[in-house]
Amino acid sequence: MIELSKLPTEVQEAVQRTRENVARLHSELPRWELVVWTAGNVSERVPGTDLFVIKPSGVSYDELTADNMVVCDLDGKKISDGTPDKLSPSSDTAAHAYVYKHMDEVGGVVHTHSTYATAWAARGEEIPCVLTMMGDEFGGPIPVGPFAIIGDDSIGRGIVETLRGHRSKAVLMQNHGPFTIGKDAKAAVKAAVMVEEVARTVHIAKQLGDVIPIEQRHIDSLYDRYQNVYGQH
Repeated sequence: MIELSKLPTEVQEAVQRTRENVARLHSELPRWELVVWTAGNVSERVPGTDLFVIKPSGVSYDELTADNMVVCDLDGKKISDGTPDKLSPSSDTAAHAYVYKHMDEVGGVVHTHSTYATAWAARGEEIPCVLTMMGDEFGGPIPVGPFAIIGDDSIGRGIVETLRGHRSKAVLMQNHGPFTIGKDAKAAVKAAVMVEEVARTVHIAKQLGDVIPIEQRHIDSLYDRYQNVYGQH
């Protein structure tokens, strides 16, 4: 087992910064009403390493601190990092690990059971791109990933197979819920917030009648502007 205390000082410092960031970002999930009880998790790759930090399994959000964030390698195995042995990593750790191992560009992964996005997942139905916000954020529809059971890397494989080469930073895993990715954990949390927002809005719109798809050329223009022009650079 890798021992954190035996790694270079700069790696230990990077791990600590990541643990603090991941602990802080977990507070965003209940804040935006994306989780209940102990469900959901945020993880982040430790820059320059083959390690990532993730929430411990079954620990309530008000008890999460940097000290009880769990450090794992890219096989999903907990490293000896100073946390109590009884703190096991999230039950979704294998999925997160598979994503990091097979998508080098991903620096953060988030999983929630947010109500509206999970309702779409229960139907196995992608969210169509009928809002300019979706063109901006996701570059098109939000796809559905295959049904998979927690326990091995099956969910991770489904995420990678669905999102590799896709503009969307969110996938609705069938009968399970949304997973989001980003360049870091903050970006993945933002995607989780936004996927719930559009899932709710499109659901309501469909109750009122047919929704109007946005033409692909307009989606392309929206996505390019938002990703390359919008905001501060």
